[in-house]
Amino acid sequence: MNKHNDVKKNGWAKKLTILFLSIFCTQLVSFAKDKPNSKFEGVQIGTITYSYRSMPDQSLPAILEYIVQSGINSVELMGEPVEEYAGIPKSRDREVLKKWRTSASMDIFKEVRKMFDNKGVEIHILKLGNHTWSDEEIDYAFNVAKVLGAKGISMEISEEAAKRMEPFAEKHQLYVIFHNHFQPADPKFSFDKILAYGPMIMLNFDAGHYYGVTGLNPCDLIQRLHERIISIHIKDKTGPKAVEPNKNVEFGKGETPIKEMLQLIKKNKWPIYCDIELEYEIPQGSDAVKEVIKCVNYCRKALME
Repeated sequence: MNKHNDVKKNGWAKKLTILFLSIFCTQLVSFAKDKPNSKFEGVQIGTITYSYRSMPDQSLPAILEYIVQSGINSVELMGEPVEEYAGIPKSRDREVLKKWRTSASMDIFKEVRKMFDNKGVEIHILKLGNHTWSDEEIDYAFNVAKVLGAKGISMEISEEAAKRMEPFAEKHQLYVIFHNHFQPADPKFSFDKILAYGPMIMLNFDAGHYYGVTGLNPCDLIQRLHERIISIHIKDKTGPKAVEPNKNVEFGKGETPIKEMLQLIKKNKWPIYCDIELEYEIPQGSDAVKEVIKCVNYCRKALME
């Protein structure tokens, strides 16, 4: 009789275990489905949070929601909303800001990391800092990037900045990632000169700006320097010889070889982040989130072909 009861109990225990595991696994699947995923064919499509600058609420939690609504799971995060969330004084006084940055606790930035992690969004670059900052402030920028899980900090490209920032990148073992605007239009400008300052210098290559001012195919530069490119800003533009030269336009309406770039990265399996930067005029009746979704879908389709 006791043996029969033990078998019966074990049977019920087994059934309850199976039921529990079934419910638990279902919840896990549901949880996973709730998180965004913008990695297509092995290529990570992301965005820079600057894309949402026209949205009404510019608080960090709101920006995170815009990212999730766009279906994106990896971002280049602008420093301003992060520092505002962390409580930086609303002051333009250089010394006031310096004092705050050099005494700020990293605990609030750990909270930011957790907030993004919970939503399934990776912060791969933090756009924070300037080569004119003090040593202590530059250390602060790298420390924040480290806490957020970023690969490094991004800023405007120049030889002066490369010379100043490379030792700090070496010190913190995080990259300084330089972003170009119209510098490549200058015949004297050279990406190679910048990269020669050290191995911890990488590029946040803006392919749209590059094409818009030079008319050169960015795929050639990506092919040559792909090992030194962390991310690419994806946007569509007209070329320098167009009726309206160097103009930001909706994806697919310009001349920038977006599909060719994405296919090149896909083919070679390069770990380069491809970040949408929404700079064209938003059509009436739309908003930044809706337009970023369109851009994501354009990139996804380009990669699926």
